Amino acid sequence: MNKKMFLNFNKINKLINKRIKKISNKIDIYYEGKIVSIIDGIIKIIGLSKVFLNELIEFPEEIGYGIIFSLDVYSVYVVPLISCMNLKVGMKVRGTGKSLVIPVGKKMLGRIVNSLGQPIDGKGIIKINNFYPIEYPAPSIMNRRFINRPLYSGYKAIDSMIPIGLGQRELIIGDRKTGKTSLSLDIIINQKNYNVKCIYVSIGQKLSSLVNIVNKLDYYNALNYTTIVVASSSEEAIFQYIAPYSGCSMAEYFRNKGKDVLIVYDDLSKHAISYRQISLLLRRSPGREAYPGDIFYLHSRLLERSAYLNYKFIKNYNSKYSKKSKSGSLTSLPIVETYEGDVSSFIPTNIISITDGQIFLESNLFNSGIRPAINPGISVSRVGSTSQTDIMKSFSSSLRNLLSQYYELSKFSQFSSEVDKETNYQLNYGKRIVEIFKQKQYKPLSLFKQIIMLFSLKYGYLDDVDIKNIYLFEKKLFIYINKFYSKFEKKINLNGKINDNIINKLNRIIIKFKKIYLI
Repeated sequence: MNKKMFLNFNKINKLINKRIKKISNKIDIYYEGKIVSIIDGIIKIIGLSKVFLNELIEFPEEIGYGIIFSLDVYSVYVVPLISCMNLKVGMKVRGTGKSLVIPVGKKMLGRIVNSLGQPIDGKGIIKINNFYPIEYPAPSIMNRRFINRPLYSGYKAIDSMIPIGLGQRELIIGDRKTGKTSLSLDIIINQKNYNVKCIYVSIGQKLSSLVNIVNKLDYYNALNYTTIVVASSSEEAIFQYIAPYSGCSMAEYFRNKGKDVLIVYDDLSKHAISYRQISLLLRRSPGREAYPGDIFYLHSRLLERSAYLNYKFIKNYNSKYSKKSKSGSLTSLPIVETYEGDVSSFIPTNIISITDGQIFLESNLFNSGIRPAINPGISVSRVGSTSQTDIMKSFSSSLRNLLSQYYELSKFSQFSSEVDKETNYQLNYGKRIVEIFKQKQYKPLSLFKQIIMLFSLKYGYLDDVDIKNIYLFEKKLFIYINKFYSKFEKKINLNGKINDNIINKLNRIIIKFKKIYLI
């Protein structure tokens, strides 16, 4: 066994033991079975007649626990949460009658934990009495509300063209090294202004990459409202499989208390691979790309737990909840990796069909300096403008179509020496849209700052600004706003409404700014 193994199995056994003892509904009769084989880390047990899928199985002499992964007519197959070195054929085991539970609560915020909720950040034990099962049924249709509130990403390109609503499932998809993780981290950083709790689930990543993520979130004061769940690439496949379900249960605790929660699964491609590895060891029949037949169910039962809940559902969990707060949402941002932009491969198509839209990050755009490298043609939000504020709707309604037309026109214009005036205007306007949507990492913008740039574009205030100087124009404009119009910015950020007075004031701000800062 690797000495540098990320999980300490002895601690895990003690942890699960304590949790089972805390559960009030104790079982008087235990069903015993016997180990008949241990092959490739999969344990075959006979004699456990009254057990259920995903039940915890206890090995003798407090050696540890395992999870039932497959049920046969006369036997069950268990994936252990411990090393198999101490297990032998003929050992007696017993069912616990319980599924795996993990700790949840406010004290989990600001901490880094493993798949079982154990702290691994060196900050001490987390003393929590609340536990949720890692697998829980998704809310029914009657318990869901219509998604009509925005989750602000802080990116002009997303909030204007591909808006995300609270309770939505928006897929972030693209090739490796196209900024998927960076985009999700920026969205988490932007939530500190909106009282949204965040869960970041790292699946199959290197620990060196995770250290950089933690440092960035800590630097931008985002760890205070974030829990990081880690199942690194050095861990067993079972822990990588459990991680997203554990993170979802932690998020559901806050959602059920009437809070808004954002969860990022980074990434579900590696989660599917870990499940495929376990399934192949269980001798399950492989299908397309060697994935088992239930791979769709793997992610659908996870992502369906995201919802914007109605008042009655939350009240069952929290009697003190006020109906006026209009909260109780779990928003999911699953990340999926593609190969050479192929979104038609098995796992991407599966998850696209489950989610409410996707943000596609393209390698060619990323390498050409357009960041975030969002392809407006493939990217879509099925919730759409229903989750946008009135002021954002009025300035962003046609941007996605205009940008898609620009990319098509730019391809054809390469083969033509001359273009007519109308086409030339469309190309210049498209270049300005692209330049406005460029945004540096870790620089999420408020609603007002996004609006004033879109307003400048729509009403022609950028027509006399050289395309190369648009970034400088934006930078100086934001400094000017922070100095003279911070109260007006707060007002727009709070209500998001639009009327003639607001449009007139936006006009005055831009005109004054251009007189002062531009010669």
